[in-house]
Amino acid sequence: MHLPLNALRAFEAAARHLNLTRAAEELHVTQTAVSQHIRNLEERVGKPLFRRLPRGLALTDEGRQLVPVLSDSFARIGQALQRLADTRPREVLTVGVVGTFAVGWLLPRLRAFHESHPFVDLRLLTHNNRVDLAGEGLDCAIRFGDGAWHGTDAERLMPAPLAPLCAPEVAVRLHEPADLGAEALLRSYRTDEWPAWFAAAHAPCPVLRGAVFDSSLPLAEAAAQGAGVALLPVRMFERELRQGRLVQPFACTAALGDYWLCRLKSRALTDALQAFRDWLLRESAPPQ
Repeated sequence: MHLPLNALRAFEAAARHLNLTRAAEELHVTQTAVSQHIRNLEERVGKPLFRRLPRGLALTDEGRQLVPVLSDSFARIGQALQRLADTRPREVLTVGVVGTFAVGWLLPRLRAFHESHPFVDLRLLTHNNRVDLAGEGLDCAIRFGDGAWHGTDAERLMPAPLAPLCAPEVAVRLHEPADLGAEALLRSYRTDEWPAWFAAAHAPCPVLRGAVFDSSLPLAEAAAQGAGVALLPVRMFERELRQGRLVQPFACTAALGDYWLCRLKSRALTDALQAFRDWLLRESAPPQ
């Protein structure tokens, strides 16, 4: 089947701008050419794709159905051409990532990184925030904390305030921070977290009882299964909150650290590390 690519490109540009003049400027052709391409495409499908208004265009129902398909197709073609044009040899980049950040933030975005940086052969090793960059042969690592690690250059990626999260059936019993005293307060190996949260909530910290975990991932799963209340970085568990497996009963949070990208001061920035660093900083930046 012959695809009228010029007509499809003209339609897609006009649909984004809803203006023939701006579409023509983007495509470096005349407005008449854009208009003719669109008419040819409408004749081919047998239906109007635009309604012509005194000031611009409006998409018909058929036009609205076609736009997302074309936008996605042109984007994928552009990415494929970019990969073909990238003549750099593949470069291995070994990254240690705290498991909570890997599952809660990085993995959902990993496909986008691979598509935009095909020359990077990324190797991910998860850890529980205890990592030896030199001993484990890591090019860089993503850690939680204050960024002050000896011999390390650390760049802040994002804040990670902690809040109590629990299963819905537990949340119904929690009306004020004092109610937590009757629950199992699940803990990580960082013993200052619950006292810091109660201080932020202006409430006395009860005697802590409940299982201790070396990672936030099983800690969160235990909370979701009703084993108690966990203190977790909320941003890393947005999916579980959307699904309703976890509930945040109190708005109060405690800021005990951030996520950081770390590398040894003695390790030079390779092309792969530079690309990963720049992408991380761009993706984690707060919306403007």
